[in-house]
Formats: sequence, structure tokens, C-alpha cells
Amino acid sequence: MKRYFEKISFEQFKKDIGDNKELYEEYNLPKRGTKNSVGYDFFAIEGFTLKPGEIKRVPTGYKANFGEREMLMIAVRSSLGFKYNVRMCNSIGFVECDYFNNESNEGHIWVPLQNEGDKDFVIEKGDAYVQGIFSNFLITDDDSATDTRKGGIGSTNKNKKERD
Repeated sequence: MKRYFEKISFEQFKKDIGDNKELYEEYNLPKRGTKNSVGYDFFAIEGFTLKPGEIKRVPTGYKANFGEREMLMIAVRSSLGFKYNVRMCNSIGFVECDYFNNESNEGHIWVPLQNEGDKDFVIEKGDAYVQGIFSNFLITDDDSATDTRKGGIGSTNKNKKERD
């Protein structure tokens, strides 16, 4: 299985971000800053400002394809938390392989950011703000999960509620 990032389709982009083909064509896929970087930097499609105490759901424009028993962890860049007190609302996001191309949102990755500082925090278009880290994970020997995802964010909990 190949592991890669790709842009969401322009149709999904129009739904989530806006009908701007030029903006769609020009934003960059995640990449590592150095050969020893752990994470792939995510770059802002558009600039935005987070006021103190504000929470913003940021569309990345990305989806990620990777294998079973792997995950993509999304974490805020260390400098944002350390210098500016900006956090992800869910601390670390976990993306499963079956999120890719799901029927609800194509696997579009969103990032919930919160400014816990006392000054406006500005991200310019093209700035790196979070990073994605691929990793393997283990399961218990008696694991019996067989369902697969049918939707987007939060859909695995909905599947569980339907089973119970």
C-alpha cells in the first residue's frame, strides 16, 4: 500500500472552502521540512486570525491514503503551542485509513484550533500550522472489530450507536 497525501476534489473544495479554482490549484500538499522531520507540515490554504479564546475549524484541503494498522496523527506545530498558546481542541487528531474517500466528505481532514493566549494569532496563507505523523499501531490478540467507516468526522461513534 502506498502512503500519500492528495488534495480533495474540486467539488469537495467548493462545498467546504469555496468556488475558487485558482486557490484550489495553488495550495501545496504537506511536506517535511527536513530529512529528519517527524511530521509533514500542513500549509494554510488561506490566511486567518484567531482572537483570544476563539476556536476555528480549519479546512486543510487534504486527504491521506495509507494502509491498515497505520494511522495519521495530527498535532499542532510545537512552536504554536510553546510561543503563542495555540492548541488543537482535540489535542491530537487521529485519522484512520478508512477515513480516506469516505462517502460524507472524501476524507477531508479538518483541524480545530483554539487561541488560549491573550493576543490575536495570525496565520498567513501558506504558513505551516499543524503536522501529520504516520505511524503503525497495535491491537489486542482478541480484537474482534469488523465494521468499516461509512461517513466522515465522528461517524465511527454513530456506527457504534446503531449497533447497540
